[in-house]
Amino acid sequence: MKRLKLLITLSFLLVAALSCSKNEDDVKVVLPSNLQVQTTVASDGSGLVTVNASAQNVNFFYIYFGETGETAVTSTTGQVSHTYALAGTYTIRVEAHTTIKDFVSQSKDVKIVKGDNGTTPIPTTGYSTPESYAGMTLIWQDEFNGTALNETDWSFETGAGGWGNNELEYYRKENTAVSDGMLIITAKKESYNGSSYTSSRLITKGKKSFKFGRVDIRAALPKGQGIWPALWLLGSNIDNVGWPKCGEIDIMEMIGGSGREKTVYGTPHWWDTDQVGHASYGGQYSLSSGTFADQFHVFS
Repeated sequence: MKRLKLLITLSFLLVAALSCSKNEDDVKVVLPSNLQVQTTVASDGSGLVTVNASAQNVNFFYIYFGETGETAVTSTTGQVSHTYALAGTYTIRVEAHTTIKDFVSQSKDVKIVKGDNGTTPIPTTGYSTPESYAGMTLIWQDEFNGTALNETDWSFETGAGGWGNNELEYYRKENTAVSDGMLIITAKKESYNGSSYTSSRLITKGKKSFKFGRVDIRAALPKGQGIWPALWLLGSNIDNVGWPKCGEIDIMEMIGGSGREKTVYGTPHWWDTDQVGHASYGGQYSLSSGTFADQFHVFS
């Protein structure tokens, strides 16, 4: 009886082993079918486009919005929104997946028109900087030629958490674009990683530094409540001595909202050894008419 029992057990084990060794490639995968894609471009000139996709036998969707360097947006519902920073025609590609490698796709072109209803248009006029200054030598400039940021000179700081200023946005690389000789940073009202807004934060830390000199930044500012764009300098020794002992020069800050887009502020910060504490001194400049979003200005 013991021998018979052993043989029966071995037989069951053999059957089990054979059943588990079936090649996964023999399993027939049913691809999604009846893929339907609808795109809606907002009429307010904001660059917002909404994608609604549906299909049968689908587990998830990948959506590409046709921008350089992007990663796919994953959705289980097929409903995704995206805001373009630049006007133009883009090809949106939707993939309906059963598995990662088994999918069907469909592409649609959308035409994006930017306007001042819901966004700030990029001006075509304004001030510019001289090509040279007496007694000074040019050591670096970035005219933002090409189609992507030069990361030899710039770094993206990404993430959220306030950055010491109670900031609500999540900083992403995807909110930066380079086109037609301009660096374009777009702040978006969108949910991402627990934040309700996204933007970009760029620094030259560890890549560009100087002790004396002049910095000119030609920029057109955004407008709207809560925007608060800023151009600033920090001491390169901040990691060793911290802030404000490293020193800071806020070249330009603009609060935004409620008619405040016509005024900018400049403020240096430092550590006062006499008073043993943070010290600062600032001033402001206001336009006689219009806003800093109307045309390019030079902040130095």
